[in-house]
Amino acid sequence: MSETTVTVESAAETSSCCGSCGTNAGAAPAAESARTSVFQVKGMTCGHCVTSVTAELKKLDGVEDVAVDLATGRVTVGSTRALADSEVAAAVDEAGYDLVGRVEG
Repeated sequence: MSETTVTVESAAETSSCCGSCGTNAGAAPAAESARTSVFQVKGMTCGHCVTSVTAELKKLDGVEDVAVDLATGRVTVGSTRALADSEVAAAVDEAGYDLVGRVEG
């Protein structure tokens, strides 16, 4: 009878594992947790306002996406880190608008 040799490579050596064996070898490292924050912004009235606020907020470190609801003045920001109200206020101010505050819940 012939002998069979099985070689197991570590995840550091290969990333081709499909994970079906339960080892999860080769899986990408977990990204930083996504955070969603909602802010109330005063003074936005048109598409230009939306574009300006979005552009300034996207300059903040960790901001991945920005959604502005022009009708309500609410701005939803997706980021990889917690955002300080002061830095959001500064970005909104730079765009020419006023941050009323963070919307809870």
